[in-house]
Amino acid sequence: MQCLWCGQFIIQELSWGSLILPKRKSLCEECNLRLIQLEDKRCVKCSKNCKAALCTDCSNWKAHQNTLQFNYSIFTYNEMMQKMVSRWKYRGDAYLGNAFRGDMVYSFKKRFNFIKKHAVIVPIPISRDRLSERGFNQAEMLAGFLPMKIMPALERKDSEKQSKKTRKQRINTTNPFSLKIAINKPVILVDDIYTTGSTLRHASNKLTEYGCPEVYAFTLIRG
Repeated sequence: MQCLWCGQFIIQELSWGSLILPKRKSLCEECNLRLIQLEDKRCVKCSKNCKAALCTDCSNWKAHQNTLQFNYSIFTYNEMMQKMVSRWKYRGDAYLGNAFRGDMVYSFKKRFNFIKKHAVIVPIPISRDRLSERGFNQAEMLAGFLPMKIMPALERKDSEKQSKKTRKQRINTTNPFSLKIAINKPVILVDDIYTTGSTLRHASNKLTEYGCPEVYAFTLIRG
């Protein structure tokens, strides 16, 4: 097959590890090396690279309502990832999202194996305006890669882009979600990027308000 980013042909390598946890390559070696995965030294709550167990941001979040158990992200938001996200989300190349399938499945099985039998996946919704612009919801696409039941339990009320808001505005924004389905089992929220965490925390707060016992988050990128 061809690299989904540069078009170069890829030779799939077989190993015992790939047979146990299949990780089909959608990017060539050169493009894959330009994506930087987060290291193990990270905040236990939000996946931010740091030496301490808890980063400053998460310490500050203690002053706010916070029902999110933790967020686990895979990649840093470096220049290569920014270019890929731009083409994927904003320039109509929805198929490019398949480049992340293998890493999503691999990391999910490693980090969420302890709860996957009891939980359901809830992708973060986007507004109708954003869906009309893009033609797809990137969170739903990522969630579709995972071997779990998906429940579209939330609906987004606002249409303002998060990328247009300042950091302070994101943190202090009112809850943009309404509940469509009450869930009485653990939930793993899925989204493309964790920046301040406000979107995921709002989603978590709304779910727990109506009886969800535990909420976790799994994101492709830590911004």
